[in-house]
Amino acid sequence: MKYVILLMSMGEMPPWDELDPARQEELMEMHYAFDEACNARDGVHIISAEALDTGETATTVRTRGGEVTVTDGPFAEAVEQLGGFFLLEAPDLDTVLDLVRTLPPYDIEIRPVGQEG
Repeated sequence: MKYVILLMSMGEMPPWDELDPARQEELMEMHYAFDEACNARDGVHIISAEALDTGETATTVRTRGGEVTVTDGPFAEAVEQLGGFFLLEAPDLDTVLDLVRTLPPYDIEIRPVGQEG
């Protein structure tokens, strides 16, 4: 089954650009450990993973009453910013939950990728 792991915010950590280079490197090492843990686990395969630019660089498209508007910046109602994602194949949610423990202490949302269509 496919799962998307959404790295929703820095959790209790300060924003990335406020971290000193040593702490940034430490957190990147945790990402590398996640990659290694996925590679070592039977039935798990990282399909895609990317860090995203900040929400200020986003473009938002909304359709209301049949009218489309395009605005700069993140979706205004979002409390947290999406910072990156992993798309992976894994046997089950418990496996994914075990693996994400190796990532930095972000607020993480995990969603199965729909099997419809």
